[in-house]
Amino acid sequence: MGEVRIKRAIERVPGGMMVVPLLVGAVIATLFPTTPKVFGSFTGALFTGALPILAVFYVCMGASIDFRATPYIVKKGGTLLVVKVGVAMILGVIFGRLLGEAPIGAGVFAGLSTLAIVAAMNDTNGGLYMALMGQYGRPRDVGAYTIMCLESGPFLTMLTLGVAGLSAFPWQTMVGSILPLVVGMILGNLDREMRAFLGRAVPVMIPFFAFALGTGLDLTKIWQAGLLGLGLGVAVVVVTGIPLFFADRLTGGTGVAGVAACSTAGNAAAVPAIIAAANPAYAEAAAPATVLVAATVVVTAILTPLATAWTARHFGEPVEPEAAAELDAAPPVPERA
Repeated sequence: MGEVRIKRAIERVPGGMMVVPLLVGAVIATLFPTTPKVFGSFTGALFTGALPILAVFYVCMGASIDFRATPYIVKKGGTLLVVKVGVAMILGVIFGRLLGEAPIGAGVFAGLSTLAIVAAMNDTNGGLYMALMGQYGRPRDVGAYTIMCLESGPFLTMLTLGVAGLSAFPWQTMVGSILPLVVGMILGNLDREMRAFLGRAVPVMIPFFAFALGTGLDLTKIWQAGLLGLGLGVAVVVVTGIPLFFADRLTGGTGVAGVAACSTAGNAAAVPAIIAAANPAYAEAAAPATVLVAATVVVTAILTPLATAWTARHFGEPVEPEAAAELDAAPPVPERA
């Protein structure tokens, strides 16, 4: 009997390890909504256990972040991080004034919310960024993602929503949202073997929390994310890509690294549910925001490589033969969908 290459088929889909399990969960929840109750036990827990899985995910992700990054990596990664999050904050303030916490209820923009916009803008697809930098950039630009990893998780989204003047979060909740990442960073920097051990688990957990998130979605509403999700994905690439391009050039780059960071990470689709769990004011916006952000993951995974290739062709310079030692202080970061 021939081998069925399931993993390879899933990975052909942009953000596949996040998007495909999420859609599978949504199909089961829509067609067989009583499944968790019928089977109960571990099966039922898998349908409702996104948050515990995500807590472990962020510990493992934190372990991959090295405190001993070189000055260039800190400068490059820090600049891209500040610009990406800064754009999200500006948009959060603008749309927070217009929309508040609730999503738009009807019309072409039904389901769009400040939460969806901020979550889509805040987090960069690390695996995509590193792959593009490996092809078009310089070795040390790949290492910049060790700093950009700090985008991961709901903390910056909570901070952005607070800055936007929307429903705030208690300081305990804010600390709790970043604590797993910090614990992972401490463990990974105290023990290199622990970093390697935990880091390997990052890609493994993505399909599991994606499936659990998908079981909370109604497929009858996903069609609404069609054009709206496409539009949000294009907006992420354009609205974050342009300032990231100029920020990269101001730090001595060609602009290629900035454009390569204008995507949305697959695990950003988990943020709306975490936000709603922390503050019920966002409960109504969470489900449609999850769908929109998941659509944005796919759209940006297609557009960002095209934009990066165009930028490299028009503004890029030949890859410098820099010493690989530049990355020795910052081990590779596990890819995120």
